[in-house]
Amino acid sequence: MADLQDQLNAPTEAGELDRPASFTAYPAPSSPSSPPSPSTVPSATDSESAAARDLLALHPVADGYCGLPGTLRTLPYYDLELGESSVEADLPRLRAGGTGALLWAVDVSADRPVTSALEQIDLVNHVVARYPEGLRLARSASETADARAHGRIAVLIGPAPGAAVGDSLGTLRALHGLGLRALTLSGTSWAPETGLTPFGEEVVREMNRLGMLVDLTGASEATATRALAVSKAPTMLTRSGARALNGHPDNLSDELLAALGASKGLCLVPCSAARTGPALRDVADHIDHVHRVAGPESVGLSGMYDTGDAHPEGLTSVTDYPALVAELLDRGWSEADLALLTWGNVQRVLRGAEFTARATRHRRGPATA
Repeated sequence: MADLQDQLNAPTEAGELDRPASFTAYPAPSSPSSPPSPSTVPSATDSESAAARDLLALHPVADGYCGLPGTLRTLPYYDLELGESSVEADLPRLRAGGTGALLWAVDVSADRPVTSALEQIDLVNHVVARYPEGLRLARSASETADARAHGRIAVLIGPAPGAAVGDSLGTLRALHGLGLRALTLSGTSWAPETGLTPFGEEVVREMNRLGMLVDLTGASEATATRALAVSKAPTMLTRSGARALNGHPDNLSDELLAALGASKGLCLVPCSAARTGPALRDVADHIDHVHRVAGPESVGLSGMYDTGDAHPEGLTSVTDYPALVAELLDRGWSEADLALLTWGNVQRVLRGAEFTARATRHRRGPATA
């Protein structure tokens, strides 16, 4: 009965209750007869760090890209619960850094993409089942919130490269049935530099019908623009910063950021030295820029841990998320906007995909292209 009550009160089902909770302010100190000694006065840095941890306790990080499955399949043995030096995101560090949900990327091989995608999804299911006290598989916004309410870290499967579907909508539906919740369009014959082909547009429509998230990371301007026009659900970029600050090809121009914001999409800024810069402040600069150009509802976080990417100084581990939140607090970010950045925006996009799927299924059946 308690589980049922938790589900009924889950934020994703509660409408207005889903709004970010108000931040608990520190009480003002009473006026002492003599001023406190300097050693007893908390510094601004200490206060910001405590405030960052308090905020993450209420609104944990929904990390948009983690490469842990690809790392685990190369290891003969690992223990994520006790701590594992061979990976960057074990359970003790995820908890210490305030992570509440992860999108686990599915890595595929070029010679057998469909088979390797199935193997990766199978591995994810086995890993989550092995650590039931720490992880819980989630396929929706409500399941993600339910995992958090029960003290577990939610694991969503995806994104997978577009090659994983093998140019088959039937395979796309099968992978969705196995739990895949995000697909990256770039790198396929139906999402070339010139834009989506007719089959590519049908892939996007079928993803809308299924409730699968469209990932535009690495897509050309023409392809991304067309996908934004075709998709009825919010799209996302799982690991992209601002091209105005860093010329990495996966980063977005201001024009695309504005279009993404207008369509209520989501740009997940990566903790990647190559994509954002060599220091924590560089990542914060990208977050500030996306927040300003696309809007507060269109920016999130992507750790890119266990992907082989070098991380900026100050963000070398998932335990460093509080330091990033403290930096943004120091820059004047409101608690409401930070709650959207860490947790709320990913939840909104998941809900948007689900609502679009329910509406679309009333109008059309499975595509046969």
